[in-house]
Amino acid sequence: MAESGDETFADVVTASAIPVLVDFWAPWCGPCRTVSPSLEHLAGELAGQVKLVKINVDESRRVAGQFGVQAIPTLLVIWGEKVLSRQTGAAPERQLKQWLEEALI
Repeated sequence: MAESGDETFADVVTASAIPVLVDFWAPWCGPCRTVSPSLEHLAGELAGQVKLVKINVDESRRVAGQFGVQAIPTLLVIWGEKVLSRQTGAAPERQLKQWLEEALI
């Protein structure tokens, strides 16, 4: 897992050699805290296939705006500069795994 923001987004996310699961979150967001352990577990399970990057929307308003984030958690699977898939809201780990695997096909 890595963290990124407005200044490091290009280096951490778009320059990644593998797809990136981007978690737009905030510390005060209950659903964000609920889904975080599932995301970390899935990133570990799919290590080498996807990289998890967390972006705090309170500190990274430019990147959040660039991707039209209006609700959190918002999850994106990005490879290079292309958004492969988008998921908004907390979901059970089983559902997140299915969504993530479909995005990586």
